[in-house]
Amino acid sequence: MTHTEQRGSLQRMDNIAIVVDDLAAATAFFTELGMELEGEATLEGGLVDRLISLDGVRTDIAMMRLPDAPGRIELTKYHTPVSPGADQPAPVNALGLHRIMFAVHDIEDVIERLKPHGAALVGEVVRYGDSHRLAYLRGPAGIVVALAEQLG
Repeated sequence: MTHTEQRGSLQRMDNIAIVVDDLAAATAFFTELGMELEGEATLEGGLVDRLISLDGVRTDIAMMRLPDAPGRIELTKYHTPVSPGADQPAPVNALGLHRIMFAVHDIEDVIERLKPHGAALVGEVVRYGDSHRLAYLRGPAGIVVALAEQLG
């Protein structure tokens, strides 16, 4: 039996969940980035309460998927209990989930298309040697997305 065939071993990364305050805006942001809406649902009840150890959970989710590739993002809006707010978005060096990186073609075009959806450059578009151009964007709910355009 190989390591990957062992019982209880890791099979794949299914999704990353991001808590947002405006589900429609976050869905539009990731749609403009090139992801597709796979489905939406409302989750509530004792099972959800027990799973995440919160009482009275009522949440709406939108599952976004990459077209023709593995990987999904679950956008989650909590109606109850109310999510703790932040006066300012966390800096990019805060502990916890840092950012999600996407490989793109034409980084400037992607940045311009995301601006009407609340995206703002964190720093500058930079060139990493002869291999990539990189940028960090802050989007809805303080989500940080990194973009990488391969050169050559």
